[in-house]
Amino acid sequence: MDYEKALNEIKEILSNSKNNLQDVVNYIFENIDHYSWIGIYLVEGDDLVLGPWKGPNSTEHTRIPIGTGICGAAAESGKTELISDVKADTRYLSCFVSTKSEIVVPIIKDEKILGEIDIDSDRVNAFTKEDAQFLERVADMLKEHI
Repeated sequence: MDYEKALNEIKEILSNSKNNLQDVVNYIFENIDHYSWIGIYLVEGDDLVLGPWKGPNSTEHTRIPIGTGICGAAAESGKTELISDVKADTRYLSCFVSTKSEIVVPIIKDEKILGEIDIDSDRVNAFTKEDAQFLERVADMLKEHI
């Protein structure tokens, strides 16, 4: 995957789209084959509330208390969570039986957590340091659109 090209495409989407968060989710899902589900959760009070998403199925976890699960942990700490094998992490809230690994990247503006990008993969060890760096740059772009 050419992450620099993807970042340029996402920047273009954010500049030109009226439905930019959903369009970014769609672009990432359609262009990175090891991402099997992607969603953006937005902070609402003490909860993360599912916003735009794309994947084969919806998740029952549309509202997650901050501090609960991997998503809640990332929102609480403000740090990226890269989980190579969700079965080995007791914090994991099972969304899909096919999910093997997960990455969650907080979206932060002025030291305040606005939301996060949550991505599942049906492969163990799907996410690399490059995925984390790419998604952290995407999160940095998204903070101006939330």
